[in-house]
Amino acid sequence: MDTLSAEKVSESVAVVHVGSRLTFKNAQGFTDLWEALIDAGIRHAVLDFSRTGILDSTGLGAVFSLYKSLSTLQGSVRFAAPSNPVLVVMQLARIYKIFPPYPTVEAALCSIQYHLNKDATPVSEREPGRN
Repeated sequence: MDTLSAEKVSESVAVVHVGSRLTFKNAQGFTDLWEALIDAGIRHAVLDFSRTGILDSTGLGAVFSLYKSLSTLQGSVRFAAPSNPVLVVMQLARIYKIFPPYPTVEAALCSIQYHLNKDATPVSEREPGRN
Protein backbone atom coordinates (compact mmCIF):
# COMPACT_ATOMS: atom_id res chain seq x y z
CA MET A 1 0.00 0.00 0.00
CA ASP A 2 2.33 2.71 -1.28
CA THR A 3 -0.35 5.22 -2.22
CA LEU A 4 -2.92 7.24 -0.37
CA SER A 5 -6.24 5.44 0.09
CA ALA A 6 -9.29 5.69 2.33
CA GLU A 7 -11.67 3.19 3.81
CA LYS A 8 -14.96 4.24 5.35
CA VAL A 9 -15.60 2.07 8.43
CA SER A 10 -18.90 3.64 9.52
CA GLU A 11 -21.14 6.57 8.64
CA SER A 12 -18.86 9.00 10.45
CA VAL A 13 -15.46 7.26 10.67
CA ALA A 14 -12.81 6.63 8.02
CA VAL A 15 -9.26 5.30 7.95
CA VAL A 16 -6.77 6.90 5.60
CA HIS A 17 -3.79 4.74 4.73
CA VAL A 18 -1.21 7.44 4.14
CA GLY A 19 1.22 5.28 2.19
CA SER A 20 4.96 5.84 1.91
CA ARG A 21 4.93 9.63 2.23
CA LEU A 22 2.89 12.69 3.05
CA THR A 23 4.84 15.55 1.52
CA PHE A 24 4.47 18.57 -0.72
CA LYS A 25 4.09 16.12 -3.63
CA ASN A 26 0.84 14.55 -2.39
CA ALA A 27 -0.48 16.90 0.32
CA GLN A 28 -3.06 18.35 -2.08
CA GLY A 29 -4.30 14.84 -2.88
CA PHE A 30 -4.60 14.18 0.86
CA THR A 31 -6.60 17.39 1.27
CA ASP A 32 -8.85 16.60 -1.71
CA LEU A 33 -9.50 13.11 -0.35
CA TRP A 34 -10.47 14.47 3.06
CA GLU A 35 -12.69 17.20 1.70
CA ALA A 36 -14.65 14.54 -0.19
CA LEU A 37 -14.88 12.35 2.93
CA ILE A 38 -16.07 15.27 5.06
CA ASP A 39 -18.67 16.11 2.41
CA ALA A 40 -19.80 12.46 2.67
CA GLY A 41 -20.36 12.80 6.44
CA ILE A 42 -17.05 11.64 7.90
CA ARG A 43 -16.30 13.33 11.22
CA HIS A 44 -13.58 11.11 12.69
CA ALA A 45 -10.29 10.31 10.99
CA VAL A 46 -7.75 7.60 11.69
CA LEU A 47 -4.51 8.25 9.85
CA ASP A 48 -2.59 5.00 9.30
CA PHE A 49 1.10 5.93 9.24
CA SER A 50 2.41 2.35 9.46
CA ARG A 51 4.09 2.50 6.03
CA THR A 52 5.02 6.18 6.01
CA GLY A 53 8.72 6.93 5.65
CA ILE A 54 8.47 10.68 5.08
CA LEU A 55 6.24 13.30 6.69
CA ASP A 56 7.34 16.82 5.81
CA SER A 57 6.08 20.24 6.90
CA THR A 58 3.62 20.50 4.03
CA GLY A 59 2.17 17.09 4.88
CA LEU A 60 1.97 18.09 8.52
CA GLY A 61 0.19 21.29 7.50
CA ALA A 62 -2.37 19.20 5.59
CA VAL A 63 -2.95 17.10 8.72
CA PHE A 64 -3.52 20.26 10.78
CA SER A 65 -5.97 21.56 8.17
CA LEU A 66 -7.89 18.29 8.48
CA TYR A 67 -7.79 18.60 12.28
CA LYS A 68 -9.15 22.15 12.11
CA SER A 69 -11.94 21.14 9.72
CA LEU A 70 -13.02 18.16 11.80
CA SER A 71 -12.72 20.02 15.11
CA THR A 72 -15.23 22.61 13.95
CA LEU A 73 -17.61 19.70 13.22
CA GLN A 74 -17.03 18.14 16.67
CA GLY A 75 -14.87 15.48 15.02
CA SER A 76 -11.41 14.11 15.72
CA VAL A 77 -8.15 12.94 14.18
CA ARG A 78 -6.14 9.96 15.47
CA PHE A 79 -2.61 8.88 14.48
CA ALA A 80 -2.35 5.11 14.17
CA ALA A 81 0.73 2.89 13.97
CA PRO A 82 3.20 5.72 13.31
CA SER A 83 6.45 4.50 11.76
CA ASN A 84 9.76 5.54 13.31
CA PRO A 85 10.23 8.49 10.92
CA VAL A 86 6.73 9.76 11.77
CA LEU A 87 7.43 9.33 15.50
CA VAL A 88 10.56 11.47 15.10
CA VAL A 89 8.52 14.24 13.45
CA MET A 90 5.90 13.93 16.20
CA GLN A 91 8.62 14.35 18.84
CA LEU A 92 10.40 17.23 17.12
CA ALA A 93 7.18 19.14 16.42
CA ARG A 94 5.67 18.07 19.78
CA ILE A 95 2.42 17.16 18.04
CA TYR A 96 1.98 14.07 20.20
CA LYS A 97 0.20 16.44 22.60
CA ILE A 98 -2.52 16.99 19.99
CA PHE A 99 -2.33 13.63 18.22
CA PRO A 100 -1.39 10.94 20.74
CA PRO A 101 -0.21 7.92 18.77
CA TYR A 102 -2.15 4.67 18.90
CA PRO A 103 -0.20 1.44 18.33
CA THR A 104 -2.65 0.10 15.73
CA VAL A 105 -5.51 1.24 13.54
CA GLU A 106 -7.80 -0.97 15.61
CA ALA A 107 -6.75 0.77 18.85
CA ALA A 108 -7.45 4.18 17.31
CA LEU A 109 -10.86 2.99 16.11
CA CYS A 110 -11.66 1.64 19.58
CA SER A 111 -10.75 5.03 21.06
CA ILE A 112 -13.16 6.78 18.70
CA GLN A 113 -15.91 4.27 19.46
CA TYR A 114 -15.35 4.72 23.20
CA HIS A 115 -15.69 8.50 22.92
CA LEU A 116 -18.75 8.26 20.69
CA ASN A 117 -20.45 5.91 23.17
CA LYS A 118 -19.38 8.02 26.15
CA ASP A 119 -20.89 11.13 24.57
CA ALA A 120 -24.15 9.38 23.67
CA THR A 121 -27.26 10.26 25.60
CA PRO A 122 -27.91 7.64 28.29
CA VAL A 123 -30.99 5.49 27.65
CA SER A 124 -32.57 6.75 30.90
CA GLU A 125 -32.51 10.33 29.54
CA ARG A 126 -34.10 9.56 26.17
CA GLU A 127 -37.75 10.15 25.38
CA PRO A 128 -40.08 7.33 26.47
CA GLY A 129 -40.59 4.77 23.75
CA ARG A 130 -37.29 5.60 21.98
CA ASN A 131 -34.31 3.24 21.90
